[in-house]
This record gives sequence, C-alpha cells and structure tokens, in this order.
Amino acid sequence: MAPARVLDVDPLLDDPQTRIVVCCGSGGVGKTTTAAALGLRAAERGRKVVVLTIDPARRLAQSMGIDSLDNTPRRVKGVDDSAGGELHAMMLDMKRTFDEIVEAHADPDRAAAILGNPFYQSLSAGFAGTQEYMAMEKLGQLRGRDEWDLIVVDTPPSRSALDFLDAPKRLGSFLDGKLIRVLLAPAKVGGRAGMKFLNVGMSMMTGVLGKVLGGQFLKDVQTFVAAMDSMFGGFRTRADATYKLLQAPGTAFLVVAAPERDALREAAYFVQRLAAEDMPLAGLVLNRVHGSGADRLSAERAIAAAENLEDPRIVDQGDGKAGVRNSPDTQGSSESAEPESGAAPDATAPGSAPTPSPEAPSPTAPGTPADPSAGTQATAPDDTPERSVDGLAAGLLRLHAERMHLLAREQRTRDRFTARNPEVAVTEVAALPGDVHDLAGLRDVGARLATDRPELPDPGA
Repeated sequence: MAPARVLDVDPLLDDPQTRIVVCCGSGGVGKTTTAAALGLRAAERGRKVVVLTIDPARRLAQSMGIDSLDNTPRRVKGVDDSAGGELHAMMLDMKRTFDEIVEAHADPDRAAAILGNPFYQSLSAGFAGTQEYMAMEKLGQLRGRDEWDLIVVDTPPSRSALDFLDAPKRLGSFLDGKLIRVLLAPAKVGGRAGMKFLNVGMSMMTGVLGKVLGGQFLKDVQTFVAAMDSMFGGFRTRADATYKLLQAPGTAFLVVAAPERDALREAAYFVQRLAAEDMPLAGLVLNRVHGSGADRLSAERAIAAAENLEDPRIVDQGDGKAGVRNSPDTQGSSESAEPESGAAPDATAPGSAPTPSPEAPSPTAPGTPADPSAGTQATAPDDTPERSVDGLAAGLLRLHAERMHLLAREQRTRDRFTARNPEVAVTEVAALPGDVHDLAGLRDVGARLATDRPELPDPGA
C-alpha cells in the first residue's frame, strides 16, 4: 500500500497567503486543542493570530492562562514574541454577536425596539441554526477588520460539524419562507388599506397561529419581522460573502479525527462534504495516535514470554528442562529433597558424604522438634523475590502486547481511510500522557503537529 501524503503544517502557517484556518471534526477529537496549538505555533513563528472558538467549554481559556473568553479578542500572555508575532483568543458569544449586528445596521430607535422584543431575545439566545450563522458573521467581521494575519476557527461539535456552511442557505430559506412573507405583508402594504386587503386571509392565518403559538407571541413575531425587514437583505448578503470567503484560496480546512473507526468515518464524511462545497481542504490531523519505544517486540513474542514466566512448562526452553529454573518437574521430588535432609547419600556427588542442611537441623536428630518446612524447601514459595519479579515482568509483557495490538488496530484504521481518500494529506499527533492545560502543553502539541512523529519522544534526547 502506498504511504499516505504527509501534511506539512509549518509551510501552511508561514504562508502569508493563508489567512483563515478552519478546524472541523466530530466532538471529542481535540479540535479546540488543535486550533489553539496551531494559533500558538503560528504566533511564535511571527504571525499575528486570533483563535475563535465556538466550543462553550472553557478549555481554551484555561490552557491560555486567561480567566475567561468573550466576544472580544484578548491578548494571550506568555507567548514568545521574539519573531514579532502575537496571539489573541476569543469565544463566540452568540447573542452578543446578534446584538452587534442589530446595533450596526439599524437606527437607534429601531435597534432598541428589536433588542427589547421578546421573540428576538428568544431567537438570539438559542434558536436552531443561530450559533452557526453567528459564527459566520463573526468570522466575516474579523476578516473584514484586516487586523490579524491569521484567523484560526474552532467549529462547534456536532454530528454535522459543517452546519455553519449551511447557515446562509438556511437563513435565505427562512427569510424567503411563506410565513415571513405573510407576517411582512401588513407592514409592506401599509395601514388600514393593507389590513382590509388582507383581512380574510390574515384573519384565518393569525387565528390558526394564535391558537398554536398564542396571541401575544404572534404579535411579538410580527413586530420583530417588521422591525427587521430592512436588515434581512444585509443578513443574506453578508452570509453569502462569508461563504465565498471560505471557498477562497486563502482559506484552509483541517479535518481533525482520532485513530478510531467512528471518528475516521466522520472524517471521511467531512472530506466528501468539503469537496462537494468546493472548500479548500489542507489535510487530516490524526490526533492522539499511540506509539511505543519497543515496537520491535511483537505482541505475539511478548505474550509467549509472559506465559513462559508464568508457567515454564508450556514453552520450550533453549537449554531444555535442565536449564529451567524452579521447574515443577524437579522441585519437591525425592531426588531434590533427599540431599537437603541428609537421608540419601547416593544423591550426592560420588565420594562425598551427605551434609545436613545448614538452615534447619535434621528432623531425625534426637531432641530436635519437627520442622514443618522440612522436606519442602526445594519448592520456592510464590512470594519469593524470583517469583515476584517474574510476575511483574509477565504483567509488563502483557501490557506491552495490549499496546502493540492497539497500535496495529489504529494503523489498520488509518490505512483504510487513506486507501479510500489517497488525495488527503495526513499528519499524526502522538497521544500525550495527560490533558493539555497550559501554553507549554499547547506548544508541545504544535511541535508534534509539525513533525508528524507519532512515536513517543526519546527521554534522553
């Protein structure tokens, strides 16, 4: 099988033509950490970067040493700025972004009416699809300000993590829908003439909606739609412009996945979706890949060695049974016990006399109490140092075998993905021993992203 193309991250980050990097993927694969690590690495290589996260979790703020993130980009301290770069971070505040749009595109009186409308407050706080659309709006705002060299976007975790690509289409469908046109009709026609003109149809429609939604709610919706009418075209225009920005050459999408079957199945879906939308895919970040510094010892050999330590009889020995230490074939037999008890002179070397054990007197000596351990000293108890070491070594060998099976499974899963998507460049990030919670951890992840070395680092290097 041909090796997968390698994704070279540093040239992508260093290229001044790269202005937007979008990290997408299913939930729990490390998108937020990847986005933050990319932003930190780009900043320390001389670029002015802002990282926009849409994940409501506080991991990004904590790892960057910031008490909290909000809708305003905040400078991250502790970044090596010797190359002239800067790192800023922010977390999307969906409602605040919506409020900013209203305040920027409506006169003060109309803006106040919209912001105070109960239906608008519900819509801006959590209406389906609002988060994705507001992410598009915020990305457009950041790019329009032309203040940063690079914008790194951490997309929201969901089954369809590319929902923000659909935001302009869904918004257009909503604004062009029959319900909106009906609700806008009285305001467009105007006054009593309009109400008379639409009296029959509107009375039927509002009667039905009033029963379903409630009269006051329907009135709030009509007031909101009338106030927002002049802004609807602006919503659609800006969303379409941001969508085209995502398709532009200066944008790069990175699909983040774990080396697991379900995660790579999701990654394959993202790759296909991006291709269908003509979005520029830079490659796949395969996160949390396991490695081993002793991969020359196969799982089969490790298991065989463990079994030999636990029961020497089931594996052939190089020196035969004579070389088996603590072998049950000889331990506890009369040949091994008699020399130590002094009762069998023929078991000793020719010409020598039997010698009583120095550790315990002969059980037949007069006046000596019977020693319950006599005759059993040739069998090593399970708690002897030798058996303890053997048991520990066998356990470690079995752990190594499990690790090698995990490595083989991850490699098969990756090979299956690359065989079906040979055009996708891949970089692997080694699994870390713990969670990333500071800039040093993000810097380590960034280095692993750039070097594509899934194996564990050499402690002596």
